[in-house]
Amino acid sequence: MTEMTKRMWTIGSLVLVTGLGFGFKYYRGWSNWWFNDYGAGVMYEIFWCLLFSLIWTKRNHTTWIALGVLLATCALETLQLWHGWDLLERIRSTFIGKTLLGTTFVWWDFPHYILGCVIGWLLMRCLTNSDGVGSKRTDKCTKL
Repeated sequence: MTEMTKRMWTIGSLVLVTGLGFGFKYYRGWSNWWFNDYGAGVMYEIFWCLLFSLIWTKRNHTTWIALGVLLATCALETLQLWHGWDLLERIRSTFIGKTLLGTTFVWWDFPHYILGCVIGWLLMRCLTNSDGVGSKRTDKCTKL
């Protein structure tokens, strides 16, 4: 798989994950509470993993990207406990601020962040497969 093909697959995956994330956030059907709060959080983690994988493209960066995304989003989640700084409150009052920073602290976000980073890590590993289709070697997506 060429570098350009990998990037195109990653960008396509980003578009799909973004659509799913917003779809989950505004879903109004069965178990909407899970999709709105936690499913969207899983997609949020995957999004950031894929976005950073466009910058750091080597396969050996995937673990560091996933761990960095997990640590950063856990820090942002913990930051939601703090409501004393006016600038932070003004940022959170906007759509983008709510989407990126969140507004309320929830312990149950952490397991879903871990799940999202694991899925993001798996996707990054698959998308950085350097052998390509039809290789004689085992596909790296199945051999993690």
